[in-house]
Amino acid sequence: SPCQLCPALSPVQVLPRALPVPSATRQLHTSPVCLKTRAARVRASRGDKMVTYEQAHAPHYIGHRKGWLSLHTGNLHGEPGAAQRALEDAFLRRFLAGTFPGLLLDAPVLKRRGNLLVLCALLGRALPPHKLYFLQGYAETLLGHLYKCPVRLELQTLPARLPYKFL
Repeated sequence: SPCQLCPALSPVQVLPRALPVPSATRQLHTSPVCLKTRAARVRASRGDKMVTYEQAHAPHYIGHRKGWLSLHTGNLHGEPGAAQRALEDAFLRRFLAGTFPGLLLDAPVLKRRGNLLVLCALLGRALPPHKLYFLQGYAETLLGHLYKCPVRLELQTLPARLPYKFL
């Protein structure tokens, strides 16, 4: 009997049987191995590019030579909400970059301790202290109301960006 959607095709032509593909079990690759992973690495230049400690070390040194920039238990096996925390981390980093424009000297470190959210950042000394304290209170209050949990900013000011080395 013809199909109702397309009268020219019979049901056998519309739904063929699924046959196992013999080539899907093992395959032979003849291309050479290319081990040139260059993700998240700073490109070397003439020695005039200033890099920080975090940028100087490759990503596979996280946990050995450098620490994590986001500390929480959401990435453990079986924990729900890991994607939501990653999105919140991206929002918090952009919020800090917008609240302190041009002052962030390094990537901020985000720590979640129970219900407390702690943001640690290194800032340049371009603003007077009373403006910096206002921005700190503004950011803590706004983020506390937004996330409905206590938020604490731990800020340190440096006179200028401190280079780890030049590449």
